[in-house]
Parts: sequence; C-alpha cells; structure tokens
Amino acid sequence: MTTVAMIDKPAPASSENTPPDALDAVANAWRARSTGGLSPAAGLLAWYDWALHLSLSPGKQRNLLEKGLHKQQRLARYAVRAASARNCPTCIEPLEQDRRFADPAWQRWPFNVIHQSFLLQQQWWHNATTGVRGVSRHHERLVTFAGRQWLDMWSPANFIWTNPEVLRAITDSGGANLWRGAMNFLDDARRLALNGAPAGVEGFEVGKDVAVTPGKVVYRNHLIELIQYTPTTPDVHAEPILIVPSWIMKYYILDLSPHNSMVKYLVGQGHTVFIISWRNPTAADRDLSLDDYRRLGVMDALDAVTAIVPERKVQAVGYCLGGTLLAIAAATMARDGDERLQSLTLLASETDFRESGEIALFIDESQLAWLEAGMWDKGYLDGRQMAGAFQMLNSRDLIWSRQVREYLLGERQVFNDLMAWNADVTRMPYRMHSEYLRQLYLCNDLAEGRYQVGGRPVALADIDVPMFIVGTVRDHVAPWPSVYKMHLLSDAELTFVLTSGGHNAGVVSEPGHPRRSFQIATRAAGKRYVDPQMWRAETPLQEGSWWSAWQQWLAQRSAGRVAPPAMGGSTYTPLGDAPGAYVAMT
Repeated sequence: MTTVAMIDKPAPASSENTPPDALDAVANAWRARSTGGLSPAAGLLAWYDWALHLSLSPGKQRNLLEKGLHKQQRLARYAVRAASARNCPTCIEPLEQDRRFADPAWQRWPFNVIHQSFLLQQQWWHNATTGVRGVSRHHERLVTFAGRQWLDMWSPANFIWTNPEVLRAITDSGGANLWRGAMNFLDDARRLALNGAPAGVEGFEVGKDVAVTPGKVVYRNHLIELIQYTPTTPDVHAEPILIVPSWIMKYYILDLSPHNSMVKYLVGQGHTVFIISWRNPTAADRDLSLDDYRRLGVMDALDAVTAIVPERKVQAVGYCLGGTLLAIAAATMARDGDERLQSLTLLASETDFRESGEIALFIDESQLAWLEAGMWDKGYLDGRQMAGAFQMLNSRDLIWSRQVREYLLGERQVFNDLMAWNADVTRMPYRMHSEYLRQLYLCNDLAEGRYQVGGRPVALADIDVPMFIVGTVRDHVAPWPSVYKMHLLSDAELTFVLTSGGHNAGVVSEPGHPRRSFQIATRAAGKRYVDPQMWRAETPLQEGSWWSAWQQWLAQRSAGRVAPPAMGGSTYTPLGDAPGAYVAMT
C-alpha cells in the first residue's frame, strides 16, 4: 500500500475537544476498548427502564401470559397436524426479509415444528419488548434490538442438529462440508489475528479491477484528492458534475467495476465528472473538525472545479454523509450569496436525523461518552469498529447466515466488487466524528436551524436550486422516510426517487441490472407537501434503473454541449493518474 506524506495540513483547531478529567479519559478508554466501544451503561439503563415499567404493568403481564399460552396451543395443534400430514398450513410465517427457513427441508417433520416454535417465540418477545407504557422510545427500540440479536444468535438455523440443510450436506458429502467449514473458520481466524482482509478481496485490486475509469488527480490538499475523469465523447454538457462521497468509506463505491461504475456511466453520457477522494486520517488528524471537512473538502474542490471549468455552475452530487456535508455547504453558500451551484443531488443522504433508523440505537449521551473515550487515546475511530456496528444492524444476514453457509455448509460466499469495497475500511478523526454524531444525529442541529458555520446558523430552507433526492427501500443507515424529509425542509423544486435495494446496492443500480425498479415524482417549487406513505401509494412503479432518469434530469439543467475542458484546465497541472494515492492509504 502507498504511504502519502501530509500536504497542506490545516492549522490546529482553536480549541481542543478535551475531556473534563484526564484520569476519567484513561479509565474510560480502557473500558471502551474492552467492550468494543459499546456502552454497557446504555444497555443497562434501557433494560432497567423496560423491566421496571413492565413490572408495574399487570395488564401487560396478563396480556403476555395469554399470548404465550395461546402460542403454545397453536404450536401443539400444529405439531400434531404436521406429524400426520405433509404440507399442512403453518401457524406463523417468517418476515418477508427472513430467508433462513426458505429451503423446503424446513417443511419436513420435525424441522417444521422446530422453526415454527422459534418464530412464535420471536413474535412473543417482540410483543414483550414493545408497547410497555412509560418506557422511552429510545430504550424500547434498544431493548427490542437486543432481544432480536439474542434470538438470532440462538436460531435453529445456526446449529448442526436443528438445521436440515446442514444435515443433508453431511449426508451428501460424507461430512466433507464440516471439514471445509473448519478450514474456512481457521482461515478467517488467521486473517483476523493478522488484521488481514477477508477471503476473496484479493480479486479486486484498486486501480486494476475496481476504480479503473481513466482520469487524473488535478488537485490535492491535506484532506482530499480531486479526480477529473477523461472525457469519452467529442463534446460534453456545459456544467460539470462534482461528486462528494462519504468520508466513512472509500470513494470508489461510485466507480466500482466498469459495468456498474456510476462515474463511467456519467462520463459516457457526456458529462465532465470530478470526484473527491478522501484521505484516510491518522492519529495526527485527531483535531480535524466537521467544518474542516466542509472547507478543505467540498469548498476547496468546488474552487478547483470552477477554476478548471470557468464561468460555469456546478451540478453537485453527494452520497450518504457526503450528501449531508454537501447540504451544509449548499446552505452556507445560499446564506452567503455564493451562486456557483446549478443543482443538488443527494443519494441516500439524511438532513433530518430524528428518524435515522437503527443506527440511532448506538447514539445517546451514554453511548457517545463511551465512544469518545474509546477514540480519545487513539485520536480516531477505527473503521473495523464501525463496520462491526453496521453488521449488527443486519446480523441475521451479515453474521449468522454467513457463518452457517461458510462454517457449517462449507460454502465460501462468492465475493463481488461491492463486498470487496465494503471490506476496505477507513478511519474517522476524533473531533469530527464526535461533532457530527452530537450535532447532527443526537441534537439534529442542521434540520432545526442551530448548526453554525462561521459563527452563524445555516438553514436548509435557503437552498433554492433544483434538487434530486434518492432514497432506497431497504436502507438500514438512512431510511427513506427520513431522506424524504427534505420535502419539509426546503420549498425548492424537488424530484424524489425511491429505488429498490439498500443503502449501497440501491445506489449502485446500473442500467441492465436485473430486478431493479423505482418510483419518481417531482414537486414544483412552493407546492403543497405530500406525506411519504401517500407519495409511495400514488407514485407509479417503473422497472429498471433510476440512473437514466437522473441523467436526463441533469441534462435538462445543462446549458448545452461544449468542447471538453483540458485536464486540470489552465490552472492545475495533473499530479498523477486516477485513482490517486489517498485511496491506497491504510
């Protein structure tokens, strides 16, 4: 991997984010490391809140007792029918997204009774952890989440003798599947001990297999490299595109393999494309602030783009937290009279964090104090720790089902480019990470008009350029109703897209990808508000990729076709080929 020297390092922050007591910082940092950054106090407070209020609710207790007895009776009747008749109706169906019991082998006795018992128990515990009067909403969600994690760990699908698929594989292979699984386990354990990459990553080398769209690094500062991509058409749309990816991930999720690269698609459609590649911070960057990311990231990149393509406005695109940062920058520019933006596209990006999905379970005062303590001595949050938190949000598929497949069935998952990118983790500076969690997630300062830039608040309502907002149906990170809230925060013209897929796969949704669909509708500037569920019910579903509709939207906001600008223009000398050096930093 390439090591890059510090370039144009920003001045130290005016006031350091120091803990109130050095002894507390040392002690809490040790405790945070021992728990993986999770606060046991937050979990205990949630459990105590739930348990105390449940103990004071005799009506809820009676209701749970009745439900438990009723479920036992249903299971007993089902067990009798299932023992004497095939394909008898089940007493409970798994959730739509739960594929653990989809194999027909689960419908044979006794595995049908075993998995039905588990699903009924899972439903009962959901009833037990929800609807207890007096429990705070945050604590209720945390207890429900913890209960689901515990039950998923003890699913019958996770054990040899209660999983018919595993038993069938043992019979068919003479136990060879368990041998292969043991070898897979030992290989993964070795990689984990050596802090290595998961098996399969080797086939996706950055700059060779992924991130291969031709281009040049035309600008570099301490925090970013700016890549300008080589045009492939004789003329281009007049307004360039600047893409701001999230800094909690490597930029090349938007330039994966040639067949699904958003960058390559836009260049092929005649757009001049620039993208920010964020530097992977180290302990020396602990005092970089969220505003440093706005200033050294978005604004420096925008200055470079407008110098390379002068007298043209910019079509700005932001993904995930990169979109949140871009929205902050756009609101600041609107406040200060900076009119360099032609349009604003936000991909799976939240600006109102009141309903930010299950990631909010890890964000309260107790959890943030614990997380900050864990970051304090290192100066950053390790990317593997964040990756682990995201895995917990969907542990059924990302942890337990994967382990069953690889360790019990002995089948290595087929690695793809998106999985390889997901394993290419990054770090986050102490100060910036603390600021965005507290100011955006915990306090919701941006949506509520308290977020300040340069000592003055910024308002999303000031943004008046046309906006294209994308939400994804199965997003665990930025739930689409939360992304939709931009309808409440701005009166500008707004085109909203709801696409199939999740936070990553819904965005990387190239034309020709099978089983893709989307809904799209435009609200004219100043028109009435439609709530998200009504919007979804009234907006027709279209098959295919939303990329084509977006590209047409961008083209409609272009002033025509012009000759492609020179690489770096007349201002900047290219510093090297894409994908640059920062993306290779470990």
